Amino acid sequence: MSDRSGIFAGDDPFKLAQAWLKEAEASEPNDPNAIALSTVDAEGMPNARMVLLKDIEAAGDKTGAFVFYTNYDSAKGTEIAATGKAAFVMHWKSLHRQIRVRGITEREDGPLADAYYDSRSLKSRLGAWASKQSRPLASRTALMAEVARVTGSHGPVPKRPPHWGGIRILPLEIEFWADGAFRLHDRFRWTRTASDSSTWKIMRLNP
Repeated sequence: MSDRSGIFAGDDPFKLAQAWLKEAEASEPNDPNAIALSTVDAEGMPNARMVLLKDIEAAGDKTGAFVFYTNYDSAKGTEIAATGKAAFVMHWKSLHRQIRVRGITEREDGPLADAYYDSRSLKSRLGAWASKQSRPLASRTALMAEVARVTGSHGPVPKRPPHWGGIRILPLEIEFWADGAFRLHDRFRWTRTASDSSTWKIMRLNP
């Protein structure tokens, strides 16, 4: 596409997303890797929440994916398990840009999940054992008591909980958006027919 140049140039959308994120890391004041993750429950009601994106795998790594970590028993974990689909948006006020992603999901619960879990602070690792994420909690006192209990049972080097790990989003659609004067924004949508395909169709969209 002749007019896809400048910040939109490139043949790999994952490398393009990596480049935008790297720019955001230098200008965004807080959590440049934050994404608004959307899922759908059993009744078709949508859910959205902020999580931290931990990796963008370029196309040379498997088929290209966006990876975050969570409690599999949480609302987002169970909804993703039921549908096998998710979407998210990354928005950077400092760059006046955003990336939207829609795709299918798979778990990352092997060595990569172990390595990321081990890289977290001890309190965060113990918190992953203590929190029954998304379920009712009697009080903060009860939560801290559970943290103390798991600290005693799992010690200073806890292993990754079986209910905690990564979710890899394999996109079928990625949209790159940049702010334009008079709300005449630039938008390019990349689509592919299968998550293991390296062939993308790129289309400029009206703002």
